[in-house]
Amino acid sequence: MGQRKKKTTAVDMTKGSIVKLIACFAVPLIMGNFFQLLYNTVDVLVVGNFVGKEALAAVGSTTAIINMLVLFFNGFSVGAGVVISHYYGAHDDVRLHRSIETTLAVTLISSVALSVFGVMTVPMMLRFMRTPDDVMASATTYLRIYFAGLAGLLIYNMGSGILRAVGDTTRPLMFLCLSSVLNIFLDLLFVIVLHAGIEGVAYATIISQMISAILVLVLLTKSRDVYRFVWKELMIDRDIMAQIMEIGLPAGVQSTVTAFSNVFVQSYINSFGSSCMAGWSCYGKMDQFLFLPIQSMGQAATTFVSQNVGAKQMKRAKQGAGTAVGLSMSLTFLLGVILWTFAERVTGLFSQDPEVLRFGVLFLRTNTFFLVFNSFNQVMAGSLRGFGDAKAPMYIMLTSFVVLRQIYLFVGTRLSESIYVVSLGYPVGWMACAVIMGCYVMFSHWEKRVKI
Repeated sequence: MGQRKKKTTAVDMTKGSIVKLIACFAVPLIMGNFFQLLYNTVDVLVVGNFVGKEALAAVGSTTAIINMLVLFFNGFSVGAGVVISHYYGAHDDVRLHRSIETTLAVTLISSVALSVFGVMTVPMMLRFMRTPDDVMASATTYLRIYFAGLAGLLIYNMGSGILRAVGDTTRPLMFLCLSSVLNIFLDLLFVIVLHAGIEGVAYATIISQMISAILVLVLLTKSRDVYRFVWKELMIDRDIMAQIMEIGLPAGVQSTVTAFSNVFVQSYINSFGSSCMAGWSCYGKMDQFLFLPIQSMGQAATTFVSQNVGAKQMKRAKQGAGTAVGLSMSLTFLLGVILWTFAERVTGLFSQDPEVLRFGVLFLRTNTFFLVFNSFNQVMAGSLRGFGDAKAPMYIMLTSFVVLRQIYLFVGTRLSESIYVVSLGYPVGWMACAVIMGCYVMFSHWEKRVKI
């Protein structure tokens, strides 16, 4: 096992300026998440402009299904990141090493299991979502190819998560930039030159993701730093696995059930026809870009808090959580102003169909500013997980994003057939969650349960 070097790509967050550390950590994350979004966004752009409205609706309608399976695994990634950051902050290099080997062993096994499950259940999931007949064939093709190549996405996400846990966000960004450019090239090659349609878009995505996975694995195995991955020492340490699951299982369950709930939201959208589905797909891509600072600050908060809890610096950990929340909400609001102002032009990048444009602009302008509430939710949840409190965010988010949201949609759609009622389904859940999360942080004395 490697020793800690004075000159290293990892970042010790237990000392130094809190704002500077979080900002310097988050900026590469924002850029990296931006390039990761380019995978599906370029798919949507190419499909919408060169294949057709039905194919565009197919790609957009598959997002909820992909998220439902992938986000469960990402919960494990969250747990692994907290454990690795904790041991890195505590300078416990032996357990740090075991955590990395355990994490990658489970990732390889999960990649195979989720690919097989995804390919086998695609038709059933699409029928459950009430996918229209004119979209069914394209959506089935896209999803089956995507799930067959799911290993690339999962391995890259976990490998880059290991690097982020020790404070290295720069090199995962470099790999994403490279693979994103490759994805754009392959999309254009397969669709425009080879006329492969939606199959070409799917193949371009999984090939690019596999390249990024290979790169991050090579980096981890060739590194001389303490987080080096050694193939012959690949194992599953039961104690480490239990620690990871204590954090990761609640996060995974919350993400998966929320994504499953969003399948119901998609089914409400589907009932308005393929034009509305395509417009929702356009909005969904812009919503993902608005989510960038939220997601990145949440990851930064988790790493910062975990390292400082490991170093037994509780006060500094809490200061970092507050800083991350403030930065995230400010960035989200600024991006919301930009997208609301240029809603027509942004939506027009994906489709020139008048009905698709109408729905896309409607969804974007209705929901944009409500994401400020979700900014608070996600970053605070990431901070609480960094403290080791994973169950409370799970219960709060499931109550808000699943139970209250579905009650609202069930009742609202029976009182009115307006598309505005459905489009407000997400904001209702975000606002409810912000209220409950805020009350929990202020009044529950959660910090007394933190293990340091």
